[in-house]
Amino acid sequence: MSWQRPVPLVGDATSARARSEAPQAWAFDAEARAAFYAAVEARRDIRRFRPDEVPPAVLERILGAAHAAPSVGHSQPWRFVIVRERETRDRAALLADREWHRQAARFDDRSSRHMLDLQLHGLRDAPLGVVVCCDRRTTAEAVIGRATYVDADLWSCAAAIENLWLAARVEGVGVGWVTLFRPDELAELVGLPEGVETLGWLCLGWPDERPPEPGLQRAGWSTRQPLSDVVRNERWGVDDEHEPAAPISHLRAPAPSEVVGARDEGDILLTPPGSLGVLDRAVDRLLAVGLGPGSPVTAVIAAASHPVTRHRVSTYDDDVTHEVLAATTAGESLGAVAARLVGAAVEIVDAGVDGVPVQGAILCRPVDPRGDLVEADALSPSDAQRLLLAGREHGNRLSGHIVVLGEVGIGNTTVAAALVATRLTLKADDAVGLGAGGDAGTVARKRAVVDAALARAATAHGDLGEPMTALAALGGPEIAYLTGVTLGAAEAGALVVLDGLVTSSAALVAVGLEPGVAPYLVAGQESREQVHGVVNRYLGLEPLLSLRLRSGEGVGALLAAQLLRSAASLRAETARVEERS
Repeated sequence: MSWQRPVPLVGDATSARARSEAPQAWAFDAEARAAFYAAVEARRDIRRFRPDEVPPAVLERILGAAHAAPSVGHSQPWRFVIVRERETRDRAALLADREWHRQAARFDDRSSRHMLDLQLHGLRDAPLGVVVCCDRRTTAEAVIGRATYVDADLWSCAAAIENLWLAARVEGVGVGWVTLFRPDELAELVGLPEGVETLGWLCLGWPDERPPEPGLQRAGWSTRQPLSDVVRNERWGVDDEHEPAAPISHLRAPAPSEVVGARDEGDILLTPPGSLGVLDRAVDRLLAVGLGPGSPVTAVIAAASHPVTRHRVSTYDDDVTHEVLAATTAGESLGAVAARLVGAAVEIVDAGVDGVPVQGAILCRPVDPRGDLVEADALSPSDAQRLLLAGREHGNRLSGHIVVLGEVGIGNTTVAAALVATRLTLKADDAVGLGAGGDAGTVARKRAVVDAALARAATAHGDLGEPMTALAALGGPEIAYLTGVTLGAAEAGALVVLDGLVTSSAALVAVGLEPGVAPYLVAGQESREQVHGVVNRYLGLEPLLSLRLRSGEGVGALLAAQLLRSAASLRAETARVEERS
């Protein structure tokens, strides 16, 4: 007797046999596939729009496509704020225009002029605005798939934007994605609650242009890379012959006119030129980036534990890192008290501290296993990149600030010494110092660890000249994060005040990645670590303080930032002289 296979009335009606006999049967027909790929190829970022209204039915279909996007844990975190009011669109356009000019000012002169020639948004023209938001009020641990990739909800919202964009294209509706906003300003404009973040503003409307190719490509800003340049087989670096080039950087140093103008201002004071010594040069740097005595100070203190401590490179237990982090969030650590005394805000980052998360700290921990330098790399390449990008976003938010870098981490002077040694081609004997309270035995073990780490990393990676390779192989998570903060703050036109060896090692990597970062740096102090002076000189910096401090946490840099602001006030309030005829 033969039996009929039960076929469900709801769900997948196919059988394993049917699927094995025709594995390609799920595909659309050739005409539908061709139409889909044509839509993908023809998608464009539209900047010019007709004023005609988009019919409600068309808008609903487009938003429906966005709502059909994949999402982590089927969380559907996207929210769409539809903006029709002219006043709101005008205010948004003003915010975007301000940021447009701010960003252009950070580029080199040629790129800056080129950027200002581009039309980068149609906020005033498009009849509709859609502010795409991500509702992040549910904790990552409560959503399947977000406990390990905490930003997967943002990626889900980006997938919704892509769905919306393709649906709009087939409807003939133009879309322009505008990210020329400070996220907090855009959130305030549309009244977002705490815990809901924006991914920018989408301009929607009937297009008043039909671009044959992407706008920035057509304008000569960039070109589309060949597919072969962005595809890796099995592992990154297997096809070294076709290694993708790093994205082009347009970061610029302060213009000569700004640098000379700051120096000229000091030359007309009723005091001999250079009377403030090292402080004069630091004030010149402060003024050249557009800051002054009243500029706010923000300390970014990043903390992490380090597997290298198993080699007894510190006289303190690992638990001290967690203890100091908790005290910092409570406002009672040395760094937190120093910040309060100089009137600085404190932003604390848990970049990989063992133990339960500390309430009040930004959580940005590595997700992959971490090595002890001797047996394995400190960080995976993906963790190093992720921490750096998170720090870069953090630094980008600090425009107009004096940014003080601080750190907490038992064993991190060993990590910093190894990283500095490979960046500056030094031997362990020249790079290793006492750390916080070390003795002769501790120093000997640190040197042995750094020696072994340098040898292992050289064998594993060959050339360690590429900064990100060195950072992953020999750096720590707080160093990766602070490297990103340094890059982002420089991009935002902020001044970065370095503290001890650990923060200076982060600046060393940042300058290796972006040489234009250097003019935005000030050496707050020179610590007891013997190689710190070598790093400062390599960066072209003379420290404001040399107090043989043993503390991290940004204490020396905070004291230096206050000194820098006082010196700027001296210059601002001292009498000016007139040229005699």
